[in-house]
Amino acid sequence: MPEGGAAANGYKYKGGAYVDRDKPAQIRFSNISAGKAVADAIRTSLGPKGMDKMMVELSKAQDIEAGDGTTSVVVIAGALLDACAKLLQKGIHPTIISESFQKAVDKGVEILTSMSQPVQLSDRETLLNSATTSLCSKVVSQYSSLLAPMSVDAVMRVIDPATATSVDLRNICIIKKLGGTIDDCELVDGLVLTQRVVNTGVSRVEKAKIGLIQFCLSPPKTDMDNQIVVSDYAQMDRVLREERAYILNLIKQIKKAGCTVLLIQKSILRDALSDLAVHFLNKMKIMVVKDIEREDIEFICKTLGTKPIAHIDQFTPEMLGTAELAEEVNLDGSGKLVKITGCVNPGKTVSIVVRGSNKLVIEEAERSIHDALCVIRCLVKKRALIAGGGAPEIELALRLAEYSRSLAGMEAYCVRAYADALEVIPSTLAENAGLNPISTVTELRNRHAQGEKTAGINVRKGGISNILEELVVQPLLVSISALTFATETVRSILKIDDLVNTR
Repeated sequence: MPEGGAAANGYKYKGGAYVDRDKPAQIRFSNISAGKAVADAIRTSLGPKGMDKMMVELSKAQDIEAGDGTTSVVVIAGALLDACAKLLQKGIHPTIISESFQKAVDKGVEILTSMSQPVQLSDRETLLNSATTSLCSKVVSQYSSLLAPMSVDAVMRVIDPATATSVDLRNICIIKKLGGTIDDCELVDGLVLTQRVVNTGVSRVEKAKIGLIQFCLSPPKTDMDNQIVVSDYAQMDRVLREERAYILNLIKQIKKAGCTVLLIQKSILRDALSDLAVHFLNKMKIMVVKDIEREDIEFICKTLGTKPIAHIDQFTPEMLGTAELAEEVNLDGSGKLVKITGCVNPGKTVSIVVRGSNKLVIEEAERSIHDALCVIRCLVKKRALIAGGGAPEIELALRLAEYSRSLAGMEAYCVRAYADALEVIPSTLAENAGLNPISTVTELRNRHAQGEKTAGINVRKGGISNILEELVVQPLLVSISALTFATETVRSILKIDDLVNTR
């Protein structure tokens, strides 16, 4: 086939293969429109729902880093993709766009940092405001006055405010229990177990000595399956006697160590607890909770200061934890919880019991508490606050537009497009608050141009006001990571220029 003919059809002839010249451009646009579709779908609900893989991953990254602002990050990325599409259509090379965006984001982080206010962890008021702002966009927002202080207290109990740089959220155990209402949620300084107490005789132990065992209190089994036929009644009796003696021996050792509350890890191979053992433990007045999950062991040990005991020979008094009170609490008609409080040498852990009338409410409450905890964690990581309500984004848009005037050539153009794209957050906020997005954003722009850095959209009053006075604040880390993650994602989407179809 002659060269000319191939080139005329828009094909290049390259080392014996036909290459479609328009394909990279098409692929870019199809990726951009996929990402934009998600952003548009997600814009109406600033909440955790993602559609397209890239965007979902992006949302996850934001969730892990900051724990809040998962929607903002997708919406920003969508707006940036939109800007990319326009720039690409004007024939600007993707690499130039990508590099200018990087420049813009570096400048943006600088601007954000300069407009933030430092915050002290001892300043409870500020922490509460941030937690409340995060809870306001959730389904359980009417309970924010209860959940916000709970989240702040929980974080404050598990860290040392003077030295902490991050919060390990694994130290805050969230326990979901059906029944009651969200008003019944509570923060328990100690340990809460959803398992039932096995022996009904003992449901309250004061000055408890708590042992956590990982072996079974039941007759031992052989390693291989085998059957023993017992023909003689005397032998049968002996088997039963041996079993009793074996179990009694185990339980005497437990009693000897002074243990009054026994937690037993779930066993797969055989019953962790035989009826006989329950009977003996009951006589000894030892409270028993069985079926402790494998993954809860670490938390329990940290909370109570116990050590898990893997064999009866290690069951010594120093392995036990001590607590003021271990009791089974009745929750008005909806099941029971075991609470262990007043630990003598507690690790820095805390439990939150989440109640709700149905599964959906509980899960929503759990997610919301998690978000609020993350917001406080962000403040521990980076102790600075920034106004919410679209104020930082508008400020960024203005400053980046100014900055773009100092650049030359294509870069200026791209940074300008980046700046305009950031206005999508305030306009989405306005739209979702039922305001006219265009006039609201214009007004915001004016306010910021006059130097009101903290003017933002006040969703509660349906207008524009100084957002800091309204106490709508968010941690600096949320804004910064949203901006950087969104930009990184857009840059990586820009770099894709071909798709290989997989079966």
